[in-house]
Amino acid sequence: MTMSNTGGRRRPPTIHDVAREAGVSRGTVSRVLNGGHYVSPTAQEAVNAAIRKTGYVVNRHARSLITGRSDSIGFLLTEPQERFFEDPNFNVLLRGCTQALAAHDIPLLLMLAGTEDERRRITRYITAGHVDGVLLVSSHSGDPVAEELREAGVPLVACGKPIGLGSKVSYVAADDRDGARDMVRHLLSLGRRRIGVVTGPLDTPGGVERLAGYKEVLAEAGIETDDRLVVSGDYSRASGEAGAERLLAQAPDLDAVFVASDLMAQGVLTALERAGRRVPQDVAVGGFDDSSAALAARPQLTTIRQPYDRISAEMVRVLLAQIGGEDPAAVILPTELVKREST
Repeated sequence: MTMSNTGGRRRPPTIHDVAREAGVSRGTVSRVLNGGHYVSPTAQEAVNAAIRKTGYVVNRHARSLITGRSDSIGFLLTEPQERFFEDPNFNVLLRGCTQALAAHDIPLLLMLAGTEDERRRITRYITAGHVDGVLLVSSHSGDPVAEELREAGVPLVACGKPIGLGSKVSYVAADDRDGARDMVRHLLSLGRRRIGVVTGPLDTPGGVERLAGYKEVLAEAGIETDDRLVVSGDYSRASGEAGAERLLAQAPDLDAVFVASDLMAQGVLTALERAGRRVPQDVAVGGFDDSSAALAARPQLTTIRQPYDRISAEMVRVLLAQIGGEDPAAVILPTELVKREST
């Protein structure tokens, strides 16, 4: 810090202090701060050393006035607020995206928009230029947010393929369909034939793709899909419990359940225990995500691991590339079957 002439108080170091310490012009310091273009390696090293010595911190507000950018990214969750605190997957994604952006010295703003009013308010805030781009989590078909942001020219990357938008929006996703196929094949390999499913919401890409994978593997095995063995949930624990109760009422002879999220699978285990069904002896249970809920379950869940660290890193990489002028892109990452005590 630098001493001022009034009262001995310290003032924050400025770009002029950095230039003086480095022995270069203010313009050279500015070019280093904005990416190092047209700066010699020697000068860049001198400026970086001067920044460390003086403790200079970039004035983001001043930079934004010059560049027209906010130097921040929005993490937008279009779900009710309680879902953010209940579902461990959202926290894992948020932490991963925050860490990936920290490497670029870019802060991440959490935005929750679970109601129509909240979505309208958040969309207005984003399109006013308060963030440079958006990481969109949990998009539902019919939800206008993704389309409105795209039409407003806001760089956007979705977690999961947004239904109905095709190649118009960048997205990063785990291979939901292939993961579901792996789980159902595993249950069939154990001799189970009456396999129920608790799907995710069927207005989300994960809900649709995981159900499709379930049906495809049953068809390969020559087993016709029985509608009594198919119920839907909303990825909450309560919906998993309610779904299992419906399955037991509609198909009491079921011997396995594929559940489209670990959190819902916890609810399925609760319902099965209350009904006197042993897991895995009477009913095998497979989840999806490999979240903390899988390890907290009793018995611990066999599940499909989503590579959340890679998903977060790729979402940030694709978004920053799009902010830099690149076209929308799609990334699909492989999943992995993790065997534990529930099957």
